Amino acid sequence: MPTDPIVETTHGRVGGSTVEGVLAFKSVPYGAPTDGANRFRPPEPPAPWAGVREATEFRTQSPQSRLGFPVRPELAELWGPPDPSPESEDCLTLNVWTASLDPAARRPVMVWLHGGAFSFGSSNQVRLRGTRLVKRGDVVVVTVNQRLNIFGHLDLAPFAGAEFAQSGNAGALDMLAALRWVRDNIAAFGGDPGNVTIFGESGGGAKVCTLMAMPAARGLFHRAIVQSGAVVRLREPARAARLTEEVLRALDIPPKDARRLQHVPMRGLLAAIEPAVRAAGPSPWPLFDRYPFGPTVDGALIPAHPFHPAAPAPAASIPLLIGDTRDEMAGFLAHDDAVWNRTLSESAMQARVRAVAGDHTARVVALYRRPYPAASPAERLIATLTDSNFRIRSLIAAEHKAAQKTAPLWMYNFAWRSSAHAGRLGATHAIDVPFVFDTIDLTHAADGSEAARRLAALCSETWIAFARAARPAHAALPDWPAYDTQRRATMVLDETCRVEDDPMGETRALWREIARPD
Repeated sequence: MPTDPIVETTHGRVGGSTVEGVLAFKSVPYGAPTDGANRFRPPEPPAPWAGVREATEFRTQSPQSRLGFPVRPELAELWGPPDPSPESEDCLTLNVWTASLDPAARRPVMVWLHGGAFSFGSSNQVRLRGTRLVKRGDVVVVTVNQRLNIFGHLDLAPFAGAEFAQSGNAGALDMLAALRWVRDNIAAFGGDPGNVTIFGESGGGAKVCTLMAMPAARGLFHRAIVQSGAVVRLREPARAARLTEEVLRALDIPPKDARRLQHVPMRGLLAAIEPAVRAAGPSPWPLFDRYPFGPTVDGALIPAHPFHPAAPAPAASIPLLIGDTRDEMAGFLAHDDAVWNRTLSESAMQARVRAVAGDHTARVVALYRRPYPAASPAERLIATLTDSNFRIRSLIAAEHKAAQKTAPLWMYNFAWRSSAHAGRLGATHAIDVPFVFDTIDLTHAADGSEAARRLAALCSETWIAFARAARPAHAALPDWPAYDTQRRATMVLDETCRVEDDPMGETRALWREIARPD
């Protein structure tokens, strides 16, 4: 009979299990618990353990905050069951999926950074099961959990002294610690530490962009994939300090006593997020700096914004695959009954557009009538805000990466539209994730059709090809030229995949004019 797999890591032995014929190691610690004296500080290594640590179940997830992200039940059910693990500050864990433990195998390694706007989410979700990628492409898959929201990004530097100088980027330091764990341990799981791809969607894509801007991450990864999460700008210190002031006010703690925050119960800190964010007010760059409790450009760990005013120098040699989905905003707007039921009036739609387009509103509204002549105001709102909130950031990142001329990049648009709920969600935000992991049968994101299964096979094969050879090319795809600012070749991932040059070029040009990050 087969025995449970055991691997010797730098901190002790871990015992895994077999899932779908693949070796799985769940909730392996790469850092120590982050509560008490470790709260708001750089991650410490886990204490070594004797014997074999069981790694057969998901143990914990990071404390969660969904402020500003209302979810309609019809949307939540698309993604399959949520992570049932308890929230805990003992959350610096990762999951490893591999075909065998042969150190000589040197398989490409794919490290997933989960989404959730640096505020919520978990890499323990069923749609992120790594077995399908492992079986399809003979890769090693690692999915990472880290500190989020106030626990990962409360900047105490102006209030609590030098030992908390990096507290605003504790979550970013967690990502570094996870990648260093991969470097030091992944060969024992059959992986190649010299061929590591980092990939993530939404906030996970933002994590990828953040790592690309971090000199300390150089050499820890070799390709990057950004799915619907391009980051142009991050927080700056003044905004981070303002949020911390409001957290202290919400908890009735004088700034001189900021260290008391280490002793506030976990739920108390989570409860302080909403009043602090509301009191601090919106970002001065609302289309680009999108994460109240997210990484901070501190001049040291993160010397500059990821894609402003140029592509990040630390990742100049890193090939990049970047893209988004056709109807990103359908899910974010789903909680609005007028949008969901397609009863939104023309005047209400224009008011929503004005919030992002300002004096350009009339031009924007007129332009979006042309490609969508039969669309309702709600559908045009989804298209407009998809471009202003997501697509423009991907395009700016791609333009700056192309201008760098030191590594190739490819751009895609995921256009497969779900038929669920009368098609109201279309190709909404995050619908591509189970296609990439080939786990659509574990969710309700797809309709079970042969076309959906083919596209899931194609997407997962494409991501694997890029991880293996730094180029998203394989026999099932048409020829896919690298992206440049002359042709702007974009692969449309749909029932029939095709390359389009500068798709929706008029709207791209208009938003490039309106949404200036500088």
